[in-house]
Amino acid sequence: MSGPVRIKGMASPKDVADALGGAQYIASDDLATAIFLAMALGKPLLLEGAPGVGKTEAAKALAAALSCDLIRLQCYEGIDAAAAIYEWNFPRQMLEIRRARENEAEVDIYADRFLIARALLQALQAQDSALLLIDEIDRADHEFEAFLLEFLSDFQITIPERGRIRARKRPLVVLTSNRTRELHEALRRRCVYHWIDYPTPAVEAQIVQARAPRVAAETARAIVAAVNRFRAEPLAKAPGVAETIEWAEAATRLNALGQAWPAAFRAAIGVVLKDHDDLTFLEPRLEALIG
Repeated sequence: MSGPVRIKGMASPKDVADALGGAQYIASDDLATAIFLAMALGKPLLLEGAPGVGKTEAAKALAAALSCDLIRLQCYEGIDAAAAIYEWNFPRQMLEIRRARENEAEVDIYADRFLIARALLQALQAQDSALLLIDEIDRADHEFEAFLLEFLSDFQITIPERGRIRARKRPLVVLTSNRTRELHEALRRRCVYHWIDYPTPAVEAQIVQARAPRVAAETARAIVAAVNRFRAEPLAKAPGVAETIEWAEAATRLNALGQAWPAAFRAAIGVVLKDHDDLTFLEPRLEALIG
């Protein structure tokens, strides 16, 4: 199966950026172009970048902008086809077999009601266009990645007891990777690729205010400046954009309860730094880093 997915009024990268903006996601021109090309060419979109830069949020915002279902497959070490595609409800099958024997009846134990559809099968069975998010593909092993290549080539699967199932409508596919390992070249060739970096301080401040309207502009700028100083340090877990937003919200709530600035920033530090070694390492300079 080939060809583009349905594009609802997104005739240019600018349309994509505007639509994502309506979903409270501020996309760079390069990201909007990559998304547009993936849709126009009918190819998967591979987003790579450090944890917390907004890869998963981009997929969520795109699904919202397209008004389509978001089907998410969270990858992990050891994930297999049963967890990603389908499995049979074995206990229910056994129960139905016993009932059939008691009533001297027949039962089709491979009927739809016994089939548990996982993310990939759900994407194939979707009545309307859907967005399939394959999140953190780098966490899966090479065997699963090879299996995924076959799925993405034809958008179909074969269930031995049921036969071949093809996609009713080709889903838009977004894969994300934190680059904890190198992905196979064959997977990269099948995708439109884009690297997402941390946003500039000005853009990140805009993101904070878009996602947390109660945060003042001055607070957003101060929080972003502090977070960027944290990211310049050799931390085990550098704060992502989501942590920036949450820190700004948390500090604003504490300030509303009477906590003065910048003490509110310091009091809410556990929202942005979530590793004991990082906190211990920065503690002697924390006040200066916060500003």
